[in-house]
Amino acid sequence: MESSPVQLVVGAAGGIGTEVCRRLVAQGHRLMLVGRTSGPLQALATELGQPHRVADAQDWDALAQAAQECVETHGGLHGAVNLAGSVLLKPAHITGFDEYQETIAQNVTTAFGLIKAVAPILRRGGGGSVVLMGSAAADVGLANHEAIAAAKAGVAALARSAAATYAGAGIRINTVSPGLVQTPVSEKVWGNERAAAASLAMHPLGRLGAATDIASLIVWLLHPDQTWITGQEIAVDGGLSSIKSVKS
Repeated sequence: MESSPVQLVVGAAGGIGTEVCRRLVAQGHRLMLVGRTSGPLQALATELGQPHRVADAQDWDALAQAAQECVETHGGLHGAVNLAGSVLLKPAHITGFDEYQETIAQNVTTAFGLIKAVAPILRRGGGGSVVLMGSAAADVGLANHEAIAAAKAGVAALARSAAATYAGAGIRINTVSPGLVQTPVSEKVWGNERAAAASLAMHPLGRLGAATDIASLIVWLLHPDQTWITGQEIAVDGGLSSIKSVKS
């Protein structure tokens, strides 16, 4: 058990985060669960028998403390994933400055802070895997996605640059970029019948995403076997960002 991988999961109690944590534990990984809402985080930690820490991922000092606590608890760190984030669907001309700033903070600042917190630890340990969350909106122009598209494009660019910086230390950094996934954070979209129908029509595979679709790839990228994949942005979006289907 002591040789099993150790992962830091930020945004652990969200829709995708919960699925990621359950899959990792089922595969024998040891975790440190991090989130800013105590109740759901505590419940998940109790369910999985894993330690947790309440922290806002925008707080870089808090992230560094969570990473260090993970090392002290488990004796090491092999990987980390940032699932903190937000979704803002508004055209630029009615997006407020505070809304824009919060979108950047929730997505780019949290991702940057995670890399800053774990890179020194992973370097000392001989390498590891970091997974960040992107979005199909950064790769294909979608109406009313200006703020989130800008933020997620920043995450993907950050991952590529950091992957180059830390490749020599054996640290692999990749981005997973979903289409519309049915989780609580995106419920305002898929919970609206008209918006859900419009989004469904844009996904060639004919359905919206589920947390399991995204979690399976994240868990795969975190696995120590994936030692030759870095600097990649991998779309899990039902074909949204890459193909147009012809209705039969």
